[in-house]
Amino acid sequence: MQLSLEGRHALVCGASQGIGRASAIELARLGARVTLLARSADVLEAEAQALPRPHDQAHDWRAVDMADTTALAAFARDLVAGGPVHMLVNNTGGPAAGTAHEAAPAAYEAAFRQHLLAAQTLLQAVLPGMRADGFGRLVNVISTSVKEPIPGLGVSNTIRAAMAGWAKTLAAELAPDGITVNNVLPGYTRTARLDGLLAAQAAASGRPVDAIADELAATIPARRFGDAAEVAAVVAFLCTPAAAYVTGTSIPVDGGRTRALS
Repeated sequence: MQLSLEGRHALVCGASQGIGRASAIELARLGARVTLLARSADVLEAEAQALPRPHDQAHDWRAVDMADTTALAAFARDLVAGGPVHMLVNNTGGPAAGTAHEAAPAAYEAAFRQHLLAAQTLLQAVLPGMRADGFGRLVNVISTSVKEPIPGLGVSNTIRAAMAGWAKTLAAELAPDGITVNNVLPGYTRTARLDGLLAAQAAASGRPVDAIADELAATIPARRFGDAAEVAAVVAFLCTPAAAYVTGTSIPVDGGRTRALS
């Protein structure tokens, strides 16, 4: 099985923590040169230094706000001027919890900009290099909500579905160029995002965080929350040459919680 990514360049968004950071580590282990992207410059610098270097590859980082598409476009142009990006991992923190009908229109607009418009901005910058090299991987880390909407995450459910539709459309458009487009759908995974959601539920209900966490874990056939590294392993595989014939898919990594057949 061809898993080596030596000589390839990966751009990983939201790479300062959680699934983004774990994905960057796995891609680096497979030999990729990785550029980390997030807002926290101090964290990114340390993370880039700590990444594995099995082939003495040089890693890099940039601090950019995904919601600032003008700055993001400038960063992307500068990045690809130094050479092609072969793998783009779109991973951005989810919108705040709340019902769909109570969310302000501005909340939907902000989420659309931070997720779909940011992803489109990066795609258009990296696509020429992918086409020229005949190799490209887009992996979107979104949510199992694209198969089963999650109660209390109205804006998130909506924007994740938009990302899934965007990816499915791109998969058909870009497959002739040797470029695959896939979605990874994390279930309940031990990240800062999950901790924040549990804390919000605890505050709203007046119940202990541990009790709420235990109830959520009980809904998962695996009877536990996932680890970021378990999600990252699937992200990394989809970026390898071995996954060249996998495109247009949405793969849950959720301990069996999603009950949908497709």
